[in-house]
Amino acid sequence: MLDASRRYAHKLRNVSHSLVLVGGLTMVTAFSAWLLWSWSGVIITLTWIAGLYLLVPRVPPEMVMRMYSAVKLDPRRGDPLTQMVATLSQRAELTAVPDVYIIPSSTLNAFATGQPDKAVIGLTEGLLRRLDANELAGVLAHEISHVRNNDLAVMGLADVMTRFTQVLSYLALFLSFFNLPAILAGQADISLLALVLLYLAPSINSLLQLGLSRTREHDADREGAYLTGNPRALASALHKLERYQGRFWEDLAFPVPGRRIPQPSLLRSHPTTEDRVERLLALEGRSMLPPIEVAPEPVASPTGAAAMRPRTRWPGVWY
Repeated sequence: MLDASRRYAHKLRNVSHSLVLVGGLTMVTAFSAWLLWSWSGVIITLTWIAGLYLLVPRVPPEMVMRMYSAVKLDPRRGDPLTQMVATLSQRAELTAVPDVYIIPSSTLNAFATGQPDKAVIGLTEGLLRRLDANELAGVLAHEISHVRNNDLAVMGLADVMTRFTQVLSYLALFLSFFNLPAILAGQADISLLALVLLYLAPSINSLLQLGLSRTREHDADREGAYLTGNPRALASALHKLERYQGRFWEDLAFPVPGRRIPQPSLLRSHPTTEDRVERLLALEGRSMLPPIEVAPEPVASPTGAAAMRPRTRWPGVWY
């Protein structure tokens, strides 16, 4: 269990990361708004960002899961997934067991959101199909470590801020199209620099997160390995995620038709897989909890494959 000093360090880190994340995006967005609409645009933009910063901690985690058409698992059914989460939560000494949701997507993805006393964990169908039970336990332990360390506030903020900056990018595209004749004629009253900054806002957000959360991810890897007693299982899962999902720079591009999924932005902020795997394997032989006993076969999806199909989302088809 985390001692008081480490909990305080996590809290201080989360606050500082939130300030850097919000501050960086605020400066980019406010400068773009100033180039487009002068000081009135800056005031409106700052008001919106302040509202997001205050409201994000109060967003129900169920609402986040509805964004991804996720299906909640009934813990009373006693399926292997909910039993696994309950066991890991007990080992982590959580006050409440997180609910489990299945996201109908073929990508390999997992994330936690909510508050420590009311958290949820989302898993994609693709993750259940590709990972065996030991690897899945390692991923779940990693997410439960985020819950225990109270990382969810800044992670939820990052996800909402990314959605906000995506709206700004759509606005930049609309303004560019609307002012195209004047731009081609060299008579545009709108700032091209502002349009470029607005268009690149999601990429800037992703890069900010990349620079902020490496320590947090290493902590969650180490504590997740401690909870399962099997660091090699999480290392194996990370290898599969790297092989099937690709590299982080695929998420830096603007959303286009055919992209696989509008992923939660918290998954764009992880250190390199090679570094994480090396650190995990170095933990073998150290003192940790007894390994969780699970059968090394894939865990069947409790929701079935009915929703496993491409979904239409502007500006195209998402998988």
